[in-house]
Amino acid sequence: MLGAQVAQAGQTSAQTQAGQASVGQTQAALVQQAIPDAPNPHASLPNLESVTPGQGAVPTTVIDTTGSAPATVTAAPQPAASAAQVGVGQAMTAAPPPEEDVKAEATLHVQVNYVEVPFSVKDSKGNYVAGLTKNDVEVVENGQLQNIVYFTPDAHALSVALVVDQSMTYDNMIRLNDALGALPDAFTKYDEVALFTYNNGPRMVTDFTGAQSARLAQAISVSKGAGRDTLMAGSLSGPLAQTTVINNENFDPNTAAVRGQTGIQLVTPREVHTLNDAILEAAKALSSRPLGRRRVIYVISDGKEYGSVAKTKDVIKYLQTNNIEVDGTVVGDSALPVVGFLDRMSLPLTMHDDILPQYAKATGGNFDAEFRIGGIERSFAKIASEVRNRYTLGYHTHEPLIDGKYRTLEVRVLNHGNDLSVLAKQGYWPSPLEMRPRPAAMPQ
Repeated sequence: MLGAQVAQAGQTSAQTQAGQASVGQTQAALVQQAIPDAPNPHASLPNLESVTPGQGAVPTTVIDTTGSAPATVTAAPQPAASAAQVGVGQAMTAAPPPEEDVKAEATLHVQVNYVEVPFSVKDSKGNYVAGLTKNDVEVVENGQLQNIVYFTPDAHALSVALVVDQSMTYDNMIRLNDALGALPDAFTKYDEVALFTYNNGPRMVTDFTGAQSARLAQAISVSKGAGRDTLMAGSLSGPLAQTTVINNENFDPNTAAVRGQTGIQLVTPREVHTLNDAILEAAKALSSRPLGRRRVIYVISDGKEYGSVAKTKDVIKYLQTNNIEVDGTVVGDSALPVVGFLDRMSLPLTMHDDILPQYAKATGGNFDAEFRIGGIERSFAKIASEVRNRYTLGYHTHEPLIDGKYRTLEVRVLNHGNDLSVLAKQGYWPSPLEMRPRPAAMPQ
């Protein structure tokens, strides 16, 4: 009886020890399962030449965190999965792309067939017409109607290159100098302005700076020129230029207006007005300004042109290629009604008395003719406000991207009668530069 109890106790103890050993083995197995085995290294790389990119199947090693041995599976051709699509416990592996693919992925492709056209609409009295929408206008390029994808009546920040004429006569320069102090008030703190002057060649007074900065005010003060002397009777040649004339001959060469000249001849020197060179120099500076700003050359001059190296048609082409418009105020004698009309006409091989209307018509700009100081000051604010508040439309041209050919433009206003006039550029030259609407940055 006692022996049976001892034997039963021994069996119970053995079972208890066996159970403890089993628990220990189970815990050891769990610890071992928590650390997955590493995959076996490949003895050799697979034959990549036998697989067609995008069509073949590549052996892929998948690590399973359940503790089972790694297995090699054959994946069918599938689109690349994102990190969110990869299941928990799986590792997504990919071979590094070839060098050509890396270059292709790093290349930024931007459409450059976008064309932006600022324009203004005025009634028969010259007043600005507001309230137009996208459905009120249409744009035609090379005779083909375009689809407008962008339209806004919002004001734009300006990048303005001021061009001040210092080749005018003394009396005209006095009026201009007195009016130049009102120039900064025509612009806002969001605009940036550079200043150029010209007489016998252009000169940059200051690079682009804030329109309300003290630097611009100082540059305007420096740009006030003295002007040239007005030719009077006897200042060069003729009867009043000499005192010893007998029988229409000057017998004393020491009193001749021109040394060695014996006869009485009217020899008028050619005036030099390098307006084309000044506009081109200002356009070069504007061409590097950031997108999102309206590029404007504001000319304050009598419009005379003679002696420039650059030709008018070449400068206009540069302006139309870089989306720059020319506006300004006509001063001096060209601002007078009758004289100004005659100055727009020029005989062959003679000086151009006023070429500013050609620039305005080609680039969609506008000019205001003022002779008196008060009118010149009001003109600054009037033209600057009009330029800033123009409508802006944009479209993607149907023409080839870059073909080097001039493209005509016409902006039309629909359903508003025939008494409205549109101020817009007549055409443009295609450029490889990217042109798309974006906000303008504050001037430095």
